[in-house]
Amino acid sequence: MNTLYRTAAVAHGTGPDPALDQSVLVSDDVIAWMGPDDEAPEKEADRVVDAGGTTIVPGLVDAHSHTTLPGGSHWIDRIDDETEDLLLAAEHNGDIAHRAGIRWLRDVGAPKRDGRALSLTVRDAWAGRRDRPYIRAAGTWIEKTEMFGFTVSAVDADAVESAVTQQLAEGADLIKIYVEGPDVDTSTWTVAEVERAVSVATAAGVPVTAHATNLPSVRAAVAGGVDCVEHGTALDADLAADMATRGTYLVPTLAINASWESFGSTTTLERFTGDEAATRMSERKERAYESLRLAVDAGVTIAAGTDFGGGSLRANQLAWEVEHLVEAGLDPWRALAAATWIGGDLLREPGAGRLVVGGPADFFMVHGDPLLDPSTLWRVWRVA
Repeated sequence: MNTLYRTAAVAHGTGPDPALDQSVLVSDDVIAWMGPDDEAPEKEADRVVDAGGTTIVPGLVDAHSHTTLPGGSHWIDRIDDETEDLLLAAEHNGDIAHRAGIRWLRDVGAPKRDGRALSLTVRDAWAGRRDRPYIRAAGTWIEKTEMFGFTVSAVDADAVESAVTQQLAEGADLIKIYVEGPDVDTSTWTVAEVERAVSVATAAGVPVTAHATNLPSVRAAVAGGVDCVEHGTALDADLAADMATRGTYLVPTLAINASWESFGSTTTLERFTGDEAATRMSERKERAYESLRLAVDAGVTIAAGTDFGGGSLRANQLAWEVEHLVEAGLDPWRALAAATWIGGDLLREPGAGRLVVGGPADFFMVHGDPLLDPSTLWRVWRVA
C-alpha cells in the first residue's frame, strides 16, 4: 500500500521554520519519497491523504521512561505490583504513547521478575510491532546502598563490576546507576566506582546513565565518565561546563514538577498538599529550571524525557515536557529537537526522531506549528 500525505508543513527540529507545502509518500511503512507538493508522485499512490493545515513531526523519543510502570500519584507503590499487572501497564503505556506520536522509549530501569528486568521482556515482545514504540532498555537500577527493595545493591567497586556484567548478560541496552542517597550533601558512589561501571559497560559497547539530582552526585557521575545524567536538578556553572566539555547529555525531566503541583488539588496526599508542600515544590522547580539554564548556556546537549512510570507522569505526556523545556528557556525548535533527533542520538539510533527517505515512516501530524508553539504536540491528528 502506497499512501501519499499531501500539502503539509514539516518540522524537522533542525531550525526555527517548518518546510511548507510538503508531501510524503509512504510505501509499506517506509518513506519512499519526500519533497515539495508540486513534485509529488501522485500516480504512485494507492491512497491520498489531504494533510493540509497540519505539521508532520518526526516520531518523538522519550529519553527517560519506565515502560512497565503506570505512574500517577502512587507511582512508588506500583513498583511492587504483580508481574501480570506490570505487563498490563506496559501494554497500556505502549498504546497511548504510540497514539501520541512517541515512537521510541529509552527505558531507564524496571523491577526484576524471574531473574531479569521486566522492561527487557517487554522490549523483546514488542520487537517488530508497528503499534508499539521501539524500546532501548536498561536493566534494573544499580545502587550502592540498599535504599529500595526493587534495585540491585552493589556495596563496592567489585560488586559494581559484577552487577554491570550480569545486566549485560541479561541483554541490557544501557546501564542505569543510582548514585545518590538520602544525604543531599554527598554522593553514595565514588568517582572510582562510577569509572568501574563505565569501563565494563564501554568495553561491551553499552552506555551508562546516572540518576543524580544533588550536586555531589552529579559531580561524581560526570567525573566517572557516564554518558548521561538523569534529572540533574542542582547543577552549577563549573559542572555544566565540564559536562559540555565531556559531551555528557542531560535529561532534565522538568514536567515532574508540574505533575506534582497538580496533585495539590487532586489528592489528599500530604507530600503534595498545603502551603509547605507548595513552597517545597516551587523551590525544586526553580532549582531545576536554573540548572537547565546553566546547562544550555554551557552548551550541554539536552534530551527530553518524562520519567513516566518511575515518576508521576503518564506515557503519553512527552508534550508536557517539551512545553516546560520552552518555559525554562529553550527555543521551541530546540525543545522539539530534544524530543526527536537528539533523543535518537542519545540512543545511538541515527534514524530515531528523523524523517529520512528510505527510513521508517515514524511520524505523526498535529494541528499547528510546534516550532512556534509546543502545545501543538498535544493536538495529534494522525499517526502514520
